[in-house]
Amino acid sequence: MDVCQMKMFSSGENGDKMVHVEVPGPTLTFQNIHYCVRESRGLCRKRGPEKDILKNVSGIMKTGLNAIMGATGSGKTSLLDVISGRKDPRGLRSGQVLVDNKVVTSELRLMSAYVVQDDILMGTLTVRENLSFSGNLRLPRQQYSTGDKKKKVESIIHELGLEDCADTKIGTEFLRGVSGGERKRCSIGMELITSPTLLFLDEPTTGLDSNTANSIIGLLHRLSRGGKTIIFSIHQPRYSIFKLFDHLTLLHKGEMVYAGPAGKAMDYFQSLGYTCEAFNNPADFFLDITNGETFLSTPTEKSLAEQYRESQFCDAVVEELKCITGPSGSSFETNKKAPSYVTPFFYQMKVVCWRTALNIIRNPQTSYAQFGLNIIFAILIGLIYYQMPKTLPEAIQNRIGAFFFLIINMVFGNLSAVELFINERKIFVHENSGGYYRTSVYFLSKVFVDLLPNRIIPLLAFASIAYYMMGLKPAFTAFLCFALTLSLVSLAGVSLAFLVSASVNSFAMANALIAIPFIFMMVFGGFLVNLNSMLSWLSWLQWASIFKYGLNAVTINEMKGLVFNATMTGEMYLESQGIDYSTWGFWQNQVALLGIILICMTLAYVQLRRINRWK
Repeated sequence: MDVCQMKMFSSGENGDKMVHVEVPGPTLTFQNIHYCVRESRGLCRKRGPEKDILKNVSGIMKTGLNAIMGATGSGKTSLLDVISGRKDPRGLRSGQVLVDNKVVTSELRLMSAYVVQDDILMGTLTVRENLSFSGNLRLPRQQYSTGDKKKKVESIIHELGLEDCADTKIGTEFLRGVSGGERKRCSIGMELITSPTLLFLDEPTTGLDSNTANSIIGLLHRLSRGGKTIIFSIHQPRYSIFKLFDHLTLLHKGEMVYAGPAGKAMDYFQSLGYTCEAFNNPADFFLDITNGETFLSTPTEKSLAEQYRESQFCDAVVEELKCITGPSGSSFETNKKAPSYVTPFFYQMKVVCWRTALNIIRNPQTSYAQFGLNIIFAILIGLIYYQMPKTLPEAIQNRIGAFFFLIINMVFGNLSAVELFINERKIFVHENSGGYYRTSVYFLSKVFVDLLPNRIIPLLAFASIAYYMMGLKPAFTAFLCFALTLSLVSLAGVSLAFLVSASVNSFAMANALIAIPFIFMMVFGGFLVNLNSMLSWLSWLQWASIFKYGLNAVTINEMKGLVFNATMTGEMYLESQGIDYSTWGFWQNQVALLGIILICMTLAYVQLRRINRWK
């Protein structure tokens, strides 16, 4: 620690209360932060004018509790995100953020942690399992054995007072879980697992009752006394919470109106002529001032921001910032680098697949219900088309109708897959940007653990029941080809749903986008419209139809070699439809379906990588 840093830590800002710790945490400084966003207008999302969110704000955050306060829309969360490196650097017009006089880089994540406002946790896992997941992926295997990681998790559970709910599931909309305060403490524990010395929290008391909020801030206060620099945004804390703050930053419309010791904020505003009523909460008093609801005893034309810039508190910040020797220019360009990971690819696959499997097993609506519905639907189709005869004309009509019905079910039955990435988008973005795992690991875990078992196993049960109840070809090889075709059709439908799910963040938009290609594919599948009579400029659409390849494959598999009477065979019907029933004719449909799967899956992975990680 250099002389400037020692001075900044030991002296405090204008009599700031001392934070007594053996080893001080890092000091974060930010200078002349000017951040803006470009507004979008209308349904076409046209780029509008830029809007200033933060206007040349500067400050110093030291060991202890550093609160950022302000009314809604004041820019407090934006400031928190900018100094933690979670804002899009393209919006930064000027400014610099340093940690212990060093430029912020992607390595900041290794010494810092960020707790988001909404508790982003896997609801089907217990508190201990969520903490273990974080520890397994974020603690280096070279330094921590399996036993060491378990001890670390138990230490966090004890430190946060989570012993009573350690083996209780977090909870989902279908599953009752832990309380709001326990969820928040678990979210904090997920980040504390790496022993960060710099901790950011966005509105840690939002949605909590006053007693629980008091408990959470009390926990953060104890952590800060252990040598951590804790920076958080907060809206309107009660007095018992406010009095624990070491440093207060107060914002109004993107400008700094106070930055200094929390205990001296009241004296500062009273020196400006504002009077706090007896028994009024200081936090409420400050927000009333910024909102213009508290009047000056001596009116002035100067704004709060101007008065702050002329105050001794601003002078103290400017004086201390002169000690900063970091390089000039923006310090956010390096944040664009890909995050580093402390665990290897295959180990990440093991841990993430374990969690995905556990989530499926504990989610009956996505596993057992899926299996049960397939059994019921297979029996229903089997009863409708039970033991189809070989007499004309119903023999051909019933078979083609049954095949079309089956293919529709295989495609549209996978509409539920569009919610997969949408439901877990917040979890994925938070964990991926936090260095938990690679994008490829998350994607492959969904393919190998979620997609294949959840879709293929119920489908095989469906095919086994429906095939033999309908009285199709008794040969076992014919059944295998039938099951293979349905599996590829189902996976093709899922892969397209995956692509849509990875491309949008709204379930309603995803449903609209997935329905359009499915309907076009059905129209150009060869059942509703004769493909040979189609207009030439539309005929190319048939080559992108999952229905076409699926219908052709199951029709060839059943009709080839089938004799209805002396004047009609299955081959004759296939020729009349212009379907190539050779061996290659059958397998080219399988290859086409496999191609659709690979293309859509590849594009879905690309879309996952393109998801905006910036707030």
